Amino acid sequence: MLFDIGWPELMLIGAVALVVIGPKDLPRALRVAGFWVRKARTLSREFQSSIDQMIRESELEEVRQELKKAAEFDLEKEIRNTVDPAGEIAETIKPPELPDYFEEPGAATPAITEEAPALAAPAEAGLPEPAASADITPQPAAEPSSPPEPSSAAPAPDHEPTPPKP
Repeated sequence: MLFDIGWPELMLIGAVALVVIGPKDLPRALRVAGFWVRKARTLSREFQSSIDQMIRESELEEVRQELKKAAEFDLEKEIRNTVDPAGEIAETIKPPELPDYFEEPGAATPAITEEAPALAAPAEAGLPEPAASADITPQPAAEPSSPPEPSSAAPAPDHEPTPPKP
């Protein structure tokens, strides 16, 4: 029961109340006591329900946070970190940086790292070296010496052909 009070204690409180309050006012005093007990229980139930609601909300907030973390989970990043945490595999499969042979000689060339020539050496072995433009002068295209002779169905005369008109 309330405050761990047994029947013998209640009988003692009832006897003292009967002597102190008197038999005439005792029913009214019990009604007032019952009213306050009911009010205390109602307040305690409301307090308990509000505490329970706060607990549910806090648990709900925790679940909401966990769902948010699960939604932000980057599967590709986690797999990459699990398979290759140091990035060594990604570095080995990265294509080598090849020099640009079409770049002009006076233009600045990009800096090549130390490991790039070791990777690029087999690819460069089969490529010809670019020739310096000062050593070789372009040759003009050959002009035809004479226009082609007209073909005709008539036989050519026995005398010398006439020179072509320029």
